Amino acid sequence: MRRKVTIIGAGNVGASCALRIADKELADVTLIDIIEGVPQGKALDMLEACPVEGSDVRVVGTNDYEDTANSDVVVMTAGFPRKPGMSRDDLLLKNASIVRSCIAAAAKYSPNAILVVVSNPLDAMCHVAYHTSGFSRNRVIGMAGVLDTARFRTFLAEAAGVSVSNVVAMVLGGHGDTMVPLVRYTSVSGIPISQILSEDEIAAIVQRTRDGGAEIVKHLKTGSAYYAPSSSVVEMVESILKDQRRVLPCAALLEGEYGRDGIFVGVPCKLGANGLEQVYEVELDAHERAALEASSDAVEELVAVLRQNGY
Repeated sequence: MRRKVTIIGAGNVGASCALRIADKELADVTLIDIIEGVPQGKALDMLEACPVEGSDVRVVGTNDYEDTANSDVVVMTAGFPRKPGMSRDDLLLKNASIVRSCIAAAAKYSPNAILVVVSNPLDAMCHVAYHTSGFSRNRVIGMAGVLDTARFRTFLAEAAGVSVSNVVAMVLGGHGDTMVPLVRYTSVSGIPISQILSEDEIAAIVQRTRDGGAEIVKHLKTGSAYYAPSSSVVEMVESILKDQRRVLPCAALLEGEYGRDGIFVGVPCKLGANGLEQVYEVELDAHERAALEASSDAVEELVAVLRQNGY
């Protein structure tokens, strides 16, 4: 029997995820959205591309969570973008409401699924999904670090003039301005990046990585990134469905690791058939630890607002 993945939200990120999963023939896909006709139309379009791509999967669009039943993985992409005049807390609470209602419905019909959260603010939305679903720690994971790391690797490869496939890097922490690219652990085919690029060049790339999403928004004017985010989601989904046990930076619920307990923060995770199978604690120097502490504090602030409002 083929596996089944549900994508909540038929916007650019969700639809791109669905298409990539179908093209890779990873699983049957159910695309769900509240707007009538949109998931149905996009899913039909994807299904009709399958003969050309040589993919033998089923792609369904729906507005009814009953059609998502028995999913192996549920990807949560729905949510509001931040609009002019909207405070950070406004966005936080609006999206928390969306995530809570969507995850409650998805968990009802797929009680054994693994949740991959993409909605922003990412780390805080993982908190909502975890408490709403009642799922165990290993079955609620956030996508952010894979995307941030992909951006970091892209910029490093471009600056060094090397293949991006040779760049090994990892970005930890919350998804935002406080993310923590681990420069000491970054290399090109085992060669420390500090031996290839100058300190100033690396510092500029670290900052560009932190501003990666904003840079794309600035170009698009009325939208945000979706190609790289969807690829990042699918890398996680593939590792889970194929039990690849890849070590990827993901938002995971910490239980004492890195000195934190009860919050979701981006850390190195082994993803396999059981979802989150292990959190790796890498050795950090004083500067890196302080940066991760600051990033974790920023997540704590958002979670405090959620708790004050009943989440």
